[in-house]
Amino acid sequence: MLQWKQTRDGATALLLKGARRVGKSTIAEDFARREYESYILVDFADAPAALWEAVDNISDRNNFFLQLQFIYGVKLHERRSVIIFDEVQKCPKAREAIKYLVKDHRYDYIETGSLLSIKKNTQGIVIPSEETRLTMYPMDYEEFCWALGDNVTIPLLREAFEARRPLGDAVTRKLLRGFRLYMLVGGMPQAVNTYLDTNNLQDVDAKKREIIELYIDDFLKIDASGKISKMFSAIPAQLSKNASRYQQTSVLGRNESQDTINEFLRDMEDSLTVNFAHHSDNPSVGLPSHTDYSQYKMFMGDTGLFITLAFWDKDITENIIYQKLLSDKLSADLGYVYENVVAQMLTASGNKLFYHTWPCDTSNHNYEIDFLLSRGTKLWPIEVKSSGYNTHKSLDEFCTKFSQHVSNRYLIYTKDLKKDHETTLLPAFMTIFL
Repeated sequence: MLQWKQTRDGATALLLKGARRVGKSTIAEDFARREYESYILVDFADAPAALWEAVDNISDRNNFFLQLQFIYGVKLHERRSVIIFDEVQKCPKAREAIKYLVKDHRYDYIETGSLLSIKKNTQGIVIPSEETRLTMYPMDYEEFCWALGDNVTIPLLREAFEARRPLGDAVTRKLLRGFRLYMLVGGMPQAVNTYLDTNNLQDVDAKKREIIELYIDDFLKIDASGKISKMFSAIPAQLSKNASRYQQTSVLGRNESQDTINEFLRDMEDSLTVNFAHHSDNPSVGLPSHTDYSQYKMFMGDTGLFITLAFWDKDITENIIYQKLLSDKLSADLGYVYENVVAQMLTASGNKLFYHTWPCDTSNHNYEIDFLLSRGTKLWPIEVKSSGYNTHKSLDEFCTKFSQHVSNRYLIYTKDLKKDHETTLLPAFMTIFL
């Protein structure tokens, strides 16, 4: 955000995108308070009648700015003030006007929003090109540590990762317990604050349920039939099947057209509540150019919400379930939970997610690489396990098949950092460094 302010100098508006309740409004206002002489926060989700009247005449910019100052009781200073359009998707006319407000150049502009690209929020307007877009994600593991007052763990882990230095079994177990707490609470700021205030995971679960219900309500506004909500709610069940793709027909049946499903998927992606990994048909020639977008896996954008959704059948996820998860003693196979948190961490680090499957020559099952990262002309294949390991056959076979294209290979699991020949065995909490 500072880079945008310093380098663009008002030539573009800053658009903060992100899922609902991820903290866009809070960070926009905090930034405005720190970096400008004054600011006006226009919340389109709760705007006074006078504001809507001002927006109707936004083309008269002198009058618009004067009205804003009267409505909010704030004096604007040329090139020293910023106007925040919060929840801008609720006022398409204001977003369209950004082109002319930026050209006017008196003030800076920050927009925050979710569901910015769905039809109802863009119909009849020209999307401005004068926007610098930033995507906000749930708090990552480092930010979660900061919230707990821990500024030491991540720098030390980075040193160990870069030196490929083992941590020792006892230290690894301690760090994994802290990491599982992050998985359980998640990175939604309200859930983290609830944990800090109450130290009660049942209260945290109740807060996460509120957020999930908000998402489901949003999806129902987009699609009154409830099919998007159904696809969203089925994410834990779909991942627990350990299938090679999200099986949309098992959720929606076979009567839905592919065009309709594609529109559902676009709207879900636009909500930023989910992360997609798409199948790469031929990793040797570049991941995006040979991607099968009809074959995908869908992950929750926040693993804390994912765990709550996985136990949605219980009114409140009892602390006993959380305690068993925290101590790694829940009997259910939780490989899919670790896969979700790895997807979340890789996405937050700026990675596009791809995976690859191919048939085994000697049996009827498929090999699968959980994640493929592109690094220049090379690939980093990643396999995820929820416990220790005996073999990593898929990883070995992939690296043999695409040996010329692989530089680093990783097995992400729940043991200490070490090397197994060419494969780096990486504790899950170090995913943040990939």
